[in-house]
Amino acid sequence: MPSSEKKGVKMIKVIAVNAGSSSIKYKLYEMPEEKVIASGMVERIGHEDAIFKFKGGKEDKKDILPILDHAKGVELILKALESSGVVASLKEIAVVGHRVVQGGKYFAKSAYFTEENEEKIRELIPLDPLHAPAHLLGFHAFKEALPEAKAIAVFDTAFHRTMEEEDSIFPIPEEWTEKYDCRRYGAHGTSHQYLAEKAIHDYFHDKKDTRIITCHIGSGASLAAIRDGKCVATSMGLTPLGGVMMGTRSGDIDPSVLDYISTCTGKDVHEIYEILNRESGLLGVSGGLSNDTRDIEEAMKNGNPKALRAANLFARRIADYIGQYFVRLGGVDMIIFSAGIGENSETFRELILKRCQEALHLEIDWEKNISYNRKEGLISKPSSQIQVAIIPTDEEVMIARDCYKAWEGTL
Repeated sequence: MPSSEKKGVKMIKVIAVNAGSSSIKYKLYEMPEEKVIASGMVERIGHEDAIFKFKGGKEDKKDILPILDHAKGVELILKALESSGVVASLKEIAVVGHRVVQGGKYFAKSAYFTEENEEKIRELIPLDPLHAPAHLLGFHAFKEALPEAKAIAVFDTAFHRTMEEEDSIFPIPEEWTEKYDCRRYGAHGTSHQYLAEKAIHDYFHDKKDTRIITCHIGSGASLAAIRDGKCVATSMGLTPLGGVMMGTRSGDIDPSVLDYISTCTGKDVHEIYEILNRESGLLGVSGGLSNDTRDIEEAMKNGNPKALRAANLFARRIADYIGQYFVRLGGVDMIIFSAGIGENSETFRELILKRCQEALHLEIDWEKNISYNRKEGLISKPSSQIQVAIIPTDEEVMIARDCYKAWEGTL
């Protein structure tokens, strides 16, 4: 595969790809330096007014144009890489790493995109009908354009495969677990792994026996309990609907709600499932106000009681999981906030931490909670029994690292 030398280290270019049903996010890295040399996004694929964003070399542009399928989006990305001078030839791209949300029971680590593994991902579509088909579309579009590059799949669920059986199975008939693989798979694993590895290296100086709770809180949200860098428990379940309350997802609820609402409304299970996924969470509890915490915060300032109710319930659900994971780990060394809300909202961090501080003996520097918005650092005081940190996540660099392992042959 193409490479160059820098101070005795072989350098390669790899591209980390996150293909959604109507979007493609990407970052091109120089590895193993982990230097981002180009990045961007294709949005609204399938529309005449799709959006193409590219930043690399001396170019920083945004175009609105027809992009009717993923293949066209990939074509535009690769053309921009060449025309900007970021690559002299597309053959310089040695590995393409694809984010894949659901790895099911098959994948405990990243894997090459072989025909056999592609078929396994296809089998898992019922567990992830929204993302899995898009991931496969992205894979084929890049494979056709870059036939010589290695292709790997990096699974959101893989990090959580270290959970013990009692943390991953549900209290349901054994047949459902064994025959239908109905169990807890979790999500955001690449993010949780990145946060844990960074904390262990940067804050604990690679010491053994660390106990960390990672809070990936965005429109989609999940928590993980991590001991010595390995996942012990995570909040999302069979699908991303489970766990804490989110932007539009309900999170955990009493299962009898489905039967009761079906009886009351005449809606079938699929209709109710869609409502729990798309019309619940912050959006539902706020009376349809918004699924965006920025809107909720603004409405709270104006005294909107439904916005306050939604924010309080959101914070309570997350605080409850932090307490649960404190017990599961037998104590905690660090709580980490990350992702869109975790990194950027001092209001929601405060709402969550104030519900935990008495029981967990947290001492928070509330001024740092504000000033460290969108930055990395400790927001707990030195006297706090548990450190609390904000660490911006970087899922793409985790994909790039596994791309480099694939190129080295050590994946």
